Amino acid sequence: MRTELTKRVMRKPTLQMGVASLPFALCASAALHAATVSSIDDQSALAVTIYNSNLALVKDTRKVALQKGVDALELRGVSAQLRPETALLRSTTNRSLNILEQNFDFDLLTPQKLLEKHLGKQVKIATQNPASGVEKTRTGIILSTNAGVVVKIGDSIETNPPGRYIFDALPANLRDLPTLSVLLNNKQSGGRELQLSYLTGGLSWRADYVAELDADDKYVDLNGWVTLSNTSGTDFPNAKLQLVAGDVNVVQDQMRRNVKYRSVAMEMSDAAPAMQEESLLEYHLYTLQRPTDIRNQQNKQVALMSASRVPVQKALVLNGTPYYYRSSAKQIGKRMKFGVFVELENTEKNGLGMPLPKGIVRVYKRDGSNNIQFVGEDRIDHTPNKDKITLKLGDAFDVVADKRQTNFRIDERVLGRDVFESSYEIVVSNGKKAAVDVVVREPIPGEWKILKSSHKQQKVAANLVEWRLTVPAEEKLTLSYTSRVKF
Repeated sequence: MRTELTKRVMRKPTLQMGVASLPFALCASAALHAATVSSIDDQSALAVTIYNSNLALVKDTRKVALQKGVDALELRGVSAQLRPETALLRSTTNRSLNILEQNFDFDLLTPQKLLEKHLGKQVKIATQNPASGVEKTRTGIILSTNAGVVVKIGDSIETNPPGRYIFDALPANLRDLPTLSVLLNNKQSGGRELQLSYLTGGLSWRADYVAELDADDKYVDLNGWVTLSNTSGTDFPNAKLQLVAGDVNVVQDQMRRNVKYRSVAMEMSDAAPAMQEESLLEYHLYTLQRPTDIRNQQNKQVALMSASRVPVQKALVLNGTPYYYRSSAKQIGKRMKFGVFVELENTEKNGLGMPLPKGIVRVYKRDGSNNIQFVGEDRIDHTPNKDKITLKLGDAFDVVADKRQTNFRIDERVLGRDVFESSYEIVVSNGKKAAVDVVVREPIPGEWKILKSSHKQQKVAANLVEWRLTVPAEEKLTLSYTSRVKF
C-alpha cells in the first residue's frame, strides 16, 4: 500500500514534443496554478469490477492532504473513458467534505492539440541553417490545422512551414493524463482518505477455455481462462479484480461515440489459483484471489477454473431439414457431412459444477507421435451448474451420407387437413477402418407418424425423430423409412 500523502504543488510546466510529420519541438510555460494534485502513487487501495458489456466499476482509494475551506483537487490517472455523471467522491473517515463542482479533463496534451488550441494566436517557428548551424526564429499566426498547418508569416501564407514550433504558454485545459478536477469545501485540514468510484468504458473481459481430449475420446481435461482487455487510457496497478457474468442492462447514451481500439499482443499471466465464484442478484461474480496489474493497452489472461478427466460423449450427427415432407424432392443431398459433437455435463461429480461464463472452447488432441493438435472450437453461452455443454468441433471426413426421396403422394384431404405420405432412403458410408456410431436426426413438421422403418427410431421432441446406427468398418448402411404428415 502507498502511504505518502499528496502535497499542494505550484506547477510551472515546460515541455518539448515531436511529431512524425514535422521536425516539431515545443516549449511552453504556464501561469502559476495552485491545486492539490493526487496521482496514482497516492493510492492505498484499488478495486476494479468488470462486466461483459465493455463496462467497469472502479473504486480508487487515495490518501490526500487537503486544506480547510474551498479547495481544488486534481485526481490524475483516472480512466480516459470515465463517465463523469457516475463519479462519486467521498471521505472514508468522516462526512466533513462537500463537493461543489467537478470537471473531467480528457483533452490530452499532444502536439496537434497544442496547434489547435493556438488557432488565431502567435507562435514562434525556429529553423536551423544546416551549413552554419545558426538558428533563426520567425513569428507567425496559425490559421488552420486541418490536413496540415497553415501559418501567416509576415505578409505571406505558408503551409507546413519547416522548423520547430515554440509556444509561450500551455493551455490550462490540456492535460498529460486524464484528470478529474474537483472543487470541494473541506471543514477540516490535514490528511484524508478519499474514495473515488466511477463507471468507465475501455475495460472488458471474456472467458476462453482449452480442452484436451484423451486418446479414446472418452474424457477431457478442461482449463478456463479470463482474458482481460484494457483500452481505458490508464493503468490499474495492484488492483482487486472482480468479474460479473450475465447480461446487465445498461442505458445507451446516443451521444457517446464508439471508440476504435488497436489490437495488442496477448500476454499470459503466471499460474494462479482459480477464481472464487458467488451469486450476485441474477448474475455471477468471480473474484481473483490475489491483486493483479491491469496495464493500459494490454490483453492479459488469468486462471478461471481447471478440471481433469471430465467424461464426454462424442457423436457423429446428420441433421435433416423439414422442407421435403410436404413436397416432392427426389434427390435431397449427396455426400452430406456428419457433424462431430462432444457433450459434457457441468456437475460436481464430473469435477466441474461452477457456473461457467460464456466464451469459446478450443479443443485439442494428441496425435500418434504425442504431439498436440487443434481439432476444433465452439462458442458456449453462460452455463449454469448441472447444465449440459454441447460442442461442435467440425465435420467428419470419412463418414458421409446420400439422401433421396423414394416416394411421395398427397392423400385426399382428411377433415379439412392436408395429408402427405413420403418415403426416404439414407445411405451412410463409413470409410474408416473401424465401426462408427452415428445419429440421424430428422425434424418433421406438423402432426406426424413413422409408418415403417428399417431401423428402430426414437421420438426425442415434438417435431424431432432420431435413429442411432452402427456402421461397420469400410461399409455402407441404408436407413429407409416412410412418414405420414398432417397439416
